Amino acid sequence: MTKTVIQFILLTLVLIVLQLVCNKIVLFNVAMPVVFIYLILRLPVNLHAGWVLTVAFFMGLVIDIFNNTPGMNALACTLMAASRRPVLNALITSEKDMNQPIPSVDTLGVGDYFKYMATLVTLYCTLIFAIQAFSLHNIALTLARIAASSLLSIVIIFGLDTLVSTRREKRL
Repeated sequence: MTKTVIQFILLTLVLIVLQLVCNKIVLFNVAMPVVFIYLILRLPVNLHAGWVLTVAFFMGLVIDIFNNTPGMNALACTLMAASRRPVLNALITSEKDMNQPIPSVDTLGVGDYFKYMATLVTLYCTLIFAIQAFSLHNIALTLARIAASSLLSIVIIFGLDTLVSTRREKRL
């Protein structure tokens, strides 16, 4: 196996354990950090879409198994993974070479990576909390959960990316 595959497997295991710890943290009964989706954000751009969807589905399924949430995370992760490439193409303003593998602060730059990450994290949080609520009964609480969880997750994932990224990655 290549070094990159081993790094992604190790990152997957660390993110799953970190998410299981974060599931116990709910700030003000509104904000819950979501960190395991960082793996989906970090998957190589040139990875085949089938593999991206498969990895996202199984990541969501593993979190569903541990949280006893029947398929909610698997659905939200799969939809997030399906929209990853179109979001990246829509948000990257300059004509950069998309053959460089890993989206990160180092490869995209702070502004472009922040837009990419914030869009997908907000999409995931919107999907997961809309599925959880499954009604418009308490829309204010659902919107507060989406906003607070997205903001908290964006801050944590941005911090994770600065820790995980290396300066050896080339710019996209």
